[in-house]
Amino acid sequence: MANAWDRLWTPHRLSYIKGEGKPTHGNEGHDCPFCRSPQLDDSSGLIIARGESVYALLNLYPYNSGHLMVCPFRHVADYTDLTVDEVAEMGWFTQRAMSVLRTVSNAQGFNIGMNQGEVSGAGIAAHLHQHVVPRWGGDTNFMPVIAGTKVMPQLLEQTRELLAEAWI
Repeated sequence: MANAWDRLWTPHRLSYIKGEGKPTHGNEGHDCPFCRSPQLDDSSGLIIARGESVYALLNLYPYNSGHLMVCPFRHVADYTDLTVDEVAEMGWFTQRAMSVLRTVSNAQGFNIGMNQGEVSGAGIAAHLHQHVVPRWGGDTNFMPVIAGTKVMPQLLEQTRELLAEAWI
């Protein structure tokens, strides 16, 4: 007998869960997605904006629509190893990201942070990156809580385009 449950399938997430394509060591270059992304065109690399020493890009596996990250171009793992200029630009990009997300998506709040080291939960610990996750009242509903599934209302490419246009 078939059950009456509707199902949402997200097979693209299995590669993330299995860790496929995740760097196996801390080398910069082709093994690091945060070193590789700036070498691509902005659309292919999901890059929203580029600065002198940092850039903003969408998270490939977002917690919410508009979930982006701010990364230094330089392959560096620890926040304390950033230069004063990198810290300043990372801060400015974070402020700009918040303003753009408020304008484009009416974000009501944000989760902002970085995990330092694998033991803290950093998925890619070898290259520093700061998450900027927009939040809205009621954005945690039964889907992620009970079903473990996030329903994203927009494709990443469309989100990137909207944010990049508003960043200017």
